[in-house]
Amino acid sequence: MNMRRRGFTLIELLVAIFIAAVMFAMGYGALSQGLKNHETLKAEQERLGKLQTAVRLLEQDFVQLTPRPVRQAIGDEPAQPALQSGTPGTQPVVMLTRDGWANPRGVQRPGLQRVAYLVEDGSLKREHWTVLDPTLASTTVKLELLTHVKSLTLRYMDANRQWQEQWPPPTVAGAIAQETSLRLRPIAVEITLDTEDWGTIVRLIEIAG
Repeated sequence: MNMRRRGFTLIELLVAIFIAAVMFAMGYGALSQGLKNHETLKAEQERLGKLQTAVRLLEQDFVQLTPRPVRQAIGDEPAQPALQSGTPGTQPVVMLTRDGWANPRGVQRPGLQRVAYLVEDGSLKREHWTVLDPTLASTTVKLELLTHVKSLTLRYMDANRQWQEQWPPPTVAGAIAQETSLRLRPIAVEITLDTEDWGTIVRLIEIAG
């Protein structure tokens, strides 16, 4: 006796489609969340990398600080100290002369470099001059290191192990010869970088004598 094959009823098909749709939605939601988490983690890693690069550059520049003043763009103006930093809130935050300027192309130029750090529109920027002793025609190269920056604050430890908020210290500069004051270096520098997302980062750098 032949028996007719029983097919799926409409209700069974609707139930199967509903279950498949629910499973697809759950899978899509998990996949979408996973991709979102991946992008968020990637952005945070990139952000952390930029933060580490900015701090590393600051540390390298101060470690290679050299006692070489530079002349002003206008010749009759007093020379700029090897390390120059005004009171908190002034821009640029600091200017300094550093050694060890990389020269992979073998260009004829000194290994010394004049650099400055400033905070503009919530961004930490590093600026360097294309020549050591600038003229009015000299140009600079400015690089944005980090965004979402509230402030960059520096303190300098003098020979008496006293912290100074500007350099050269005004009291010391008036007590010693001008040439010596221009070449004066601290024995340590405290860097405080206040950011919106990573909070406050503090680094203490010893300056070789």
